[in-house]
Amino acid sequence: MRLSHATLYGRLLASDPTYDGRFFTGVLTTGIYCLPSCRAKKPKPENVRFFPSCEAARAAGFRACKKCRPDDYARGVDPVLATIETVVAELRADPARFPDAASLVRRTGYGATRAHELFRQHFHATPAELLASARLTAARERLLATDAALADLAFAAGYESLSTFHDAFRVRTGLGPAATRALRQPGPITLALPPDYPLASLLAQLARDPHSLSERLDGLAYHAATRLEGRAFRLSLDFTRSRDDSAVVLRLPDDLPPALRAEAAARVARLLGLAQDAAGFARLARKLGLARLVAGRESLRLPQYLTPWDALLWAILGQQINLPFAFRLRRALTELAGEPVGDGLSAPPSPAAVAALAPAALAQRQFSRQKIRTLLVAARLVASGALDLGKLAAGSATRAERALLDVPSLGPWTVNYVLMRGLGFADCTPYGDTGLTGGLQRLLALDRRPDADATRRLMLPFSPHRSLATAHLWLLKP
Repeated sequence: MRLSHATLYGRLLASDPTYDGRFFTGVLTTGIYCLPSCRAKKPKPENVRFFPSCEAARAAGFRACKKCRPDDYARGVDPVLATIETVVAELRADPARFPDAASLVRRTGYGATRAHELFRQHFHATPAELLASARLTAARERLLATDAALADLAFAAGYESLSTFHDAFRVRTGLGPAATRALRQPGPITLALPPDYPLASLLAQLARDPHSLSERLDGLAYHAATRLEGRAFRLSLDFTRSRDDSAVVLRLPDDLPPALRAEAAARVARLLGLAQDAAGFARLARKLGLARLVAGRESLRLPQYLTPWDALLWAILGQQINLPFAFRLRRALTELAGEPVGDGLSAPPSPAAVAALAPAALAQRQFSRQKIRTLLVAARLVASGALDLGKLAAGSATRAERALLDVPSLGPWTVNYVLMRGLGFADCTPYGDTGLTGGLQRLLALDRRPDADATRRLMLPFSPHRSLATAHLWLLKP
């Protein structure tokens, strides 16, 4: 379908990355052509020309923008992104090589302002946050693999003292270093929660579908069926202690291997949102004069799905339908291809199990043709390894977004939902979400719900915390 000049110009004003490569913009006053997503100053409509390719723009006398590098994008090459990814890979391979965030910035070759912008754009984190995460990951791996002294591990990972080493572990994972090492042995695992942890909000989220076949909330006890590295099993969380000493007890099967015990504990920490910067977002909201948005829930977290595949499944099933019907489809899928783990629970179906389903079986359960097609295509890509969700979670948000947008029928809402609730990226906006747009309308006293372009503009001040902003807007009452 041919797009009008007004539509193309609207995509340019919105800096819409989903149109990158579909057209290129040439600016008469500068003689430069760009990607639609370029953040350069926006030209007047009469000064813009649109081209189907870089070659067409160059033939018309325009030269490539040095900021968004449209030629590189057209060739499938992104040297700026590659530079940032390379630096982050070096950091994660040897965190001790970088004594501070400034050394990480210098390694990029960019100035401080530009480097911070690129780290936030591509990894949704500051250099200091990336450094802290890399140090913790490296120390955690050594804790689980060796019996080396805690002090030696702390200093080898770049920590300056044992107290900062201990605090970093406890805050981000709920476990101190010694407790992390103890994951190698069976038994209950006690994870610390912040004193102001919003338990009521989490429990409400976990209890949304009282008829779920994969999870169940019994008072302050949560039971879930999940899958790690091909094994389906049941885990339980006991929140009864959280009321007096801010802790939750995780119970896993005694025969679960140490590596899976450690990964299950890490997944629960992400479910709880322990590493999210709730306080930072609350400060930003107050700075913006929007204290009402966080009033009474300054410590709110955005719960993560136990696996990225769970998030992708739910995003596909829940798109453009009401919540009760989405829950019904999820239960139907679990009945068709889930794996029982005992106690009346079944693990959500694996990608391979979904990929093997016959379209007719799904149609009989009221799955639409579009939903069947999207579900089966996504499942086949994940099952074959062509779409590696674990790799996407460990990489840049930019690379993850591009990979997900390449999956047929996955639009911006689905992709951003998976990015923020399955892959854990902090600066995502699920465009088109009615809960989000309704929250913006109430917060800002708008006459009508904002469209996608207005949502993009209104959410920008919340960067780099747009995922948490979305969680707060979902809960905002009139």
